[in-house]
Amino acid sequence: MEENTMKNWRAYRNYGVYLVTDRELCLGRPLDEVVLAAVRGGAGAVQLREKHADSREFLALARALVSRLQPMGIPLIVNDRADIALAAGAAGLHVGQSDLPPEDARRLMGENAIIGLSVETREELLAAEKLDIDYVGISPVFATPTKTDTLAPWGLDGLRWAREHSPLTLVAIGGIHRENAAAVLEAGAHSLAVVSEICSADSPEEAARGLKALFR
Repeated sequence: MEENTMKNWRAYRNYGVYLVTDRELCLGRPLDEVVLAAVRGGAGAVQLREKHADSREFLALARALVSRLQPMGIPLIVNDRADIALAAGAAGLHVGQSDLPPEDARRLMGENAIIGLSVETREELLAAEKLDIDYVGISPVFATPTKTDTLAPWGLDGLRWAREHSPLTLVAIGGIHRENAAAVLEAGAHSLAVVSEICSADSPEEAARGLKALFR
């Protein structure tokens, strides 16, 4: 297992444009090519999400991205798989409501790791305040074809409610693109998590740069 506690990633707060990967949406381009282009454009965090890769392939992808991103100061956060995150020396782990409990994720990953949690309801958001996590993924803000196993979208009004009622860092995800991203930030999101907006863009670098320009 590689050591992922040398750097205190919990001190990192510049999530900004948060890329969630999906190789099927990368238009045939290598994943690392798309990820590095997004980082050049201003993406501040990358989540490696692999729902169909076997464990060895997932680990190889994670290690490759860690080796490129973390020397640049960009955290690689692994979706769901604590074993992959630990073996790759990733900066953090993102879990959902039916995944590894956040308290166990923290225990396994250590005090210096970033732990994120998806929340789909107001009750889940309020309950998250008692957990030792670093951000919540408000999911989904809008309906999205890249994630269909979710409850009703939060919408902008729901996002405003979340900002008013929770002190947690809010990473908005779901149906976010260049045309509605400014409204999402105005409604209270601290960070914009996107998938197809960057992965399927003709220029992932320019797509990330356009989103980054919306932050003040």
